[in-house]
Amino acid sequence: MGAVRRRAMVTLCAVASLAATLGTATAASPGAQTTPPRAAHHRAPDPVLVDCQGRPGVRPADFLLACGDGNSRLTSLEWKRWDATAAVAEGVNVVNDCRPYCAAGTFRSYPVVVRLDDAQSWEKRPDLRQYTRMTLTYTGDRPEGSARAVTYSLWG
Repeated sequence: MGAVRRRAMVTLCAVASLAATLGTATAASPGAQTTPPRAAHHRAPDPVLVDCQGRPGVRPADFLLACGDGNSRLTSLEWKRWDATAAVAEGVNVVNDCRPYCAAGTFRSYPVVVRLDDAQSWEKRPDLRQYTRMTLTYTGDRPEGSARAVTYSLWG
């Protein structure tokens, strides 16, 4: 047997011997109770708000409500809360009065409190939850014919 081959065999035997020794040293004795390793504490991300283009967002400064014509949007949103249960912001609802018709209408601003809730698994991305309901509560003037609080189902 050549010197190189003999050295390789000795090294292989040493590695095998070391592995066997470590394996028995770390093995639990018979009858000993073992504790399973703790799972990493993984916190699910807070729910998202899905916009008109189907993009998820968190704490947006602006949000378009009327995707088809842009005649209602939320602006200047200042989020006071955003968690797994609900999100709350103060801002402004800018609404087209559509007088005499929408193309010739005037956009008017109304102070509003926005509440998001009813988080559900998002169909498009099941790894995320999305808020599915929005309630606008007008804190001063409000659009003609609108209730003080209006609730919408959100798209996903």
